Amino acid sequence: MKLLKDKVAIVTGGSRGIGKSIVLRFAEQGANVVFSYLSSEEQANMIVKEASKYNVQIDAIKSDASDYLSAQTLVEFVLEKYNTIDILVNNAGITKDNLLLRMTEEDFDRVMNVNMKSVFNMIKCVQKPMLKARSGSIINLSSVVGVKGNAGQANYAASKAAIIGFSKSVALELGSRNIRSNVIAPGYIETEMTSNLNTDMSEKWKEGIPLKRAGKTNDIADSALFLASDLSSYITGQVLHVCGGMLT
Repeated sequence: MKLLKDKVAIVTGGSRGIGKSIVLRFAEQGANVVFSYLSSEEQANMIVKEASKYNVQIDAIKSDASDYLSAQTLVEFVLEKYNTIDILVNNAGITKDNLLLRMTEEDFDRVMNVNMKSVFNMIKCVQKPMLKARSGSIINLSSVVGVKGNAGQANYAASKAAIIGFSKSVALELGSRNIRSNVIAPGYIETEMTSNLNTDMSEKWKEGIPLKRAGKTNDIADSALFLASDLSSYITGQVLHVCGGMLT
């Protein structure tokens, strides 16, 4: 039995990295998935083609989750096509790293807008159909940096910490309607974003992880699958650290 059979899921930032793995894992488990992307239409179309082998419906929509009207249009598309939204994964995010001394106001605002306001926009837009259905699973991607902080990432850490507080508040507000809100906080995961680190820096990160290795995007996708499915039906308002023990 597929864990997400006939469910409808939205995944923001689904064209690469962690988002791509979540889209494919959900499709494999029977969900119809609509994912958003901003830049590469070709890459998005390749994912649609790859997911077609699972005999589910996959849509790639160019949409900016940090813009409220764009988020609303995306949700309206999903409702028009499927008449329901069972799962929302807020994965869209960027980094603009720099020491605070050199960080510009523009870089701070941009990271907060893309990482945090996109979560507000998407949840604001999906809550009504979820309230009507008295059901839903919301999964927001934060980071261990949002819990412990990191030099040179004050803006990123602030945005990811805000996601945690926001998610817990949503869990308290919507829990009585059987709508769950949880957070995944990845540690050092091998993605295009981390591939820019030099070898020495990468090895230094791995040495500080009890499991002595970086995580894979599928490690996050499997965690998202658990939180999206009925296997986690009594879990809400929680932060799942997928970090190889980094925060232990």
